[in-house]
Amino acid sequence: MPLRAIAYVSQARPDLSAERLQTLVNDATRFNRMAGVTGVLLHDGQRFLQYIEGPPDGIDSVYERILQAGSHVDIVELARGRLGQRQFPYWSMRALPVDALKLRQLASSDWSGFSRTVEGDDAEPTAVDLLSAVVRPMLSAG
Repeated sequence: MPLRAIAYVSQARPDLSAERLQTLVNDATRFNRMAGVTGVLLHDGQRFLQYIEGPPDGIDSVYERILQAGSHVDIVELARGRLGQRQFPYWSMRALPVDALKLRQLASSDWSGFSRTVEGDDAEPTAVDLLSAVVRPMLSAG
């Protein structure tokens, strides 16, 4: 089955509380599980960066919910396309705090093709490399 992915950034609504964010993540986890979509939501308290992956129909339905959500504005799609394999196969959704500098660095990185650098390559790390580095410490936490 082909896989697709989407990455985007957005601005959190100023009135979005930590409790409301957790409720949204819990709802997204349930919906994503049914849609076969996995991913991660990074937040710095003011902005979000979300990466989702899964089958095309699942991605379409999840992204439509994201676009309609009242919890954020100014959605900017960073990348959309085919994916060779999942980066987060066990997370229907996971929200992780990240500092603002790291989120900006991720948002301005190269998301094209959702590629990764090859081990030993001197090229700049891709956005997926950087995302993996941010998330890696949390993988063992479930």
